Amino acid sequence: MKQFSSIKIAGTGSFLPDKIVTNADLEKIVDTSDEWIVTRSGIKERRIAENGVTTSYMSSKAALRAIDAAGLKPSDIQMIIVATVTPDHLFPATACLVQEAIGANNAAAFDLSAACSGFVSALSVGSSFIESGLYDNVLIIGADTLSKITDWQDRSTCVLFGDGAGATVLRRSDKGSRILYQTMGSDGSGSDLLVVPAGGSGMPASEETVKNRDHFIKMKGNELFKWAVKKMKDLISDAIEATNISVDDIKYIVPHQVNIRIISAALKRLEIPLEKVEINLDKYGNTSSASVPIALDELVRRNVIKKGDKVLMVAFGSGLTWATFLIEW
Repeated sequence: MKQFSSIKIAGTGSFLPDKIVTNADLEKIVDTSDEWIVTRSGIKERRIAENGVTTSYMSSKAALRAIDAAGLKPSDIQMIIVATVTPDHLFPATACLVQEAIGANNAAAFDLSAACSGFVSALSVGSSFIESGLYDNVLIIGADTLSKITDWQDRSTCVLFGDGAGATVLRRSDKGSRILYQTMGSDGSGSDLLVVPAGGSGMPASEETVKNRDHFIKMKGNELFKWAVKKMKDLISDAIEATNISVDDIKYIVPHQVNIRIISAALKRLEIPLEKVEINLDKYGNTSSASVPIALDELVRRNVIKKGDKVLMVAFGSGLTWATFLIEW
């Protein structure tokens, strides 16, 4: 197994919009019910960004909380990576807007697009820069305002998504915390399972694309469900096998908050108790790249992770893409 440098998660932070949309609220706009949504997804409510609340705004709030938790100043940050599929603009990068907003004047900044696996992928990218010796302090942010690209007339998708942002500060560590395992992967043959068709060079914005609602999320739910269950199971199994540890050695699993049925099905196949897994999708829904860092921040702020605990983050999403990151706290 490849040995990684000693790198620690020095601080975490998150931000969620104030507006709460419950299943009862959705019953008023589409043909659905609280029972149907909870049974099929486990989601009871989600946070929705109101006008003026952008991806960069949420990212900046989460970032400052993570930097403060790490005991640093924004000027100490040397690189900012924002994982998002809902940037403020096609360009400039949302990370550049965050850099300006928080005053991280010494940081390089760029965005990473890997949908729901974006944040975990960004952890691997950021840790590689630290491992190379180029940087010591890297800010990783996962943030999305999926409500901006959700079709609120499509009951199969509008019940699933929410908005939010989460952040971590990665730092070089001369003792203690270390990365045990990390991986990223993709399968472009499944790129049509979850997609926003219009708005890029393949289907530029036009009167027709707006009329056809092609700027909203389109999902092939049944196919995606089957793939996600197997992929989550395989990712956890691969991490355990590669590090020669057991399920019992892992203190917490922080998965992408996709759907309780997907998570439960994968855990059942691995005989992993749900108590070992951090779940918050009932409160926030699927927040894409923000889901893992928000869940991680909530876990950290409950002060239940102790030195030496092994924490496994696992995510998968549109692309198709996936990523895993196992760290010893």
